[in-house]
Amino acid sequence: MLRSSVIRATRSSASIIPSSATRPAARVSRVAPAVCAHQQQIRKAHAISNPTLANIEKRWEDMPPQEQADLWMSLRDRMKTDWKELTLQEKKAAYYIAFGPHGPRRPAPPDEGRKVLLLSMAVIGAACVVFAITRMFANPARPRTMTKEWQEATEEYLKSQGSEPITGYKGMMVQSPPASKGPPVADDE
Repeated sequence: MLRSSVIRATRSSASIIPSSATRPAARVSRVAPAVCAHQQQIRKAHAISNPTLANIEKRWEDMPPQEQADLWMSLRDRMKTDWKELTLQEKKAAYYIAFGPHGPRRPAPPDEGRKVLLLSMAVIGAACVVFAITRMFANPARPRTMTKEWQEATEEYLKSQGSEPITGYKGMMVQSPPASKGPPVADDE
């Protein structure tokens, strides 16, 4: 399938474009490179028109991406020649496109800092409200494992098992005050 379509394509292009075999060899070697070099030189030599580059700083963001790419490619081709031949408009446009404040280099809007601060404060405030509501509806009785006596017993058990010989044991697990005679302690079991 592929081979037959390739053969068909070469036959159709051979009838349109004369091959190098039909031309004299001496003429091909002299003319082809000169024509290609001349065409490239013409493409590089002409300046970009001033109306195309006029007010590029204000128009660049509104231009379609294809037009932006075409303009940048033509400026890039112009910059490959001697920079003394570039017009002032071309130099300004090339600098703006390469380093101007557009795209990711666009400066932030003037009130962005205030918006970020207000949104951050709102999120922190909402988190505090959720925490307060959770604490309000939580069970007031503490689990029995949160008493000082239970934590001291846990520390003694760890000491008997030898599980923490480096830092010591005194006060390692104790974080609660002694059990009071206040609210009843919840039973886990």
